[in-house]
Amino acid sequence: MNKELDFVKDMFDRIAPKYDFLNRLLSLRQDIVWRTQMVKAAALQKNCRTLDVACGTCDVALEINSQTRGCSQIFGLDFSFGMLRLGKQKLIQKKNKNIALINADALHLPFKHHLFDAVFIAFGIRNIMDRPKAIKEFFDALKGGGRLAVLELTTPEKGILRSLYLLYFQRILPMIGSFFSKDNNAYSYLPDSVLKFPTPVKFSTIMRQAGFENIRFKQMTFGIVTLFVGTKP
Repeated sequence: MNKELDFVKDMFDRIAPKYDFLNRLLSLRQDIVWRTQMVKAAALQKNCRTLDVACGTCDVALEINSQTRGCSQIFGLDFSFGMLRLGKQKLIQKKNKNIALINADALHLPFKHHLFDAVFIAFGIRNIMDRPKAIKEFFDALKGGGRLAVLELTTPEKGILRSLYLLYFQRILPMIGSFFSKDNNAYSYLPDSVLKFPTPVKFSTIMRQAGFENIRFKQMTFGIVTLFVGTKP
């Protein structure tokens, strides 16, 4: 049994009811902008097949559906039943039938190889300890020419902005998060996991070692979020 995986899964199950609200609050609604930019970066065509890993409550999947105007086949995958339950409710409310939800693990994707035109993962790769294995899974799931888009929280590298960010992230954010979610551990885990995440250059190297080419990254909102995009040859 993977105790680390179970801890993260249980944590997301607990905070699921407040997840969307806290994302908007703690990011000052910038998370909407970040996801929009992520999907645009994949340059999707109509009638494409896409996979949203760690799909949570389906925000990325719904953005994919919006940008392709409903002309795409979308799979959302998450290991948290709590998140998927809320995602399903959101899809029912929006009368969306293009998005299929699957309860599964990113390290063992339940799909054939060479199936998807694009794979997305937003704010999820940080929670996977064996990142090289996960990136290789995504690589295998893509068709030739397919793109991987990864959106992740990162840490500004230097200066007063880094100091202010760390003050907010390590002190203020956990207090706000625990107050609204009633979970003292989840929003303490968040800053710890972000600070341990590799630099953009190092993470790009992991993507390259998995086989991706034309890798580029874009730091957004003063470097607190980084978007990575790579293409399968």
